[in-house]
Amino acid sequence: MVENEKFDHIEERLRAIEGGRDYPFADMVELCLVPDVIIPLKFKVSDFDKYKGTTCPKNHLKMYSRKMGAYSKNEKLLMHFFQESLTGAAVNWYTNLEPSRVHSWKNLIVAFVRQYQYNFDMALDRMQL
Repeated sequence: MVENEKFDHIEERLRAIEGGRDYPFADMVELCLVPDVIIPLKFKVSDFDKYKGTTCPKNHLKMYSRKMGAYSKNEKLLMHFFQESLTGAAVNWYTNLEPSRVHSWKNLIVAFVRQYQYNFDMALDRMQL
């Protein structure tokens, strides 16, 4: 009991010193794009080819979907682990998505393709080469 009182006293002093503000990342739910995802017990994250933002986004989605095929009915799992297939600027894009604007796997892939559409538009086909 005495230890709890000491801890409470220290916490109170720290709040007084810092002005009683909450830290910006204190609530983990606010940081997650998919806060209520349920990860199966035996789930193992696949080794994905990392998307850097410089190639065709549709090809990346096809490869991601093929590796996650066993979980194609679990939208939240697909959305949550999509970040594992990204690197560099693409990770920054993902982490800055507004959770209020991405409600489904379809929303996420539409936003992803829209973000990196310029790579698809610029890709040369055989006729252009």
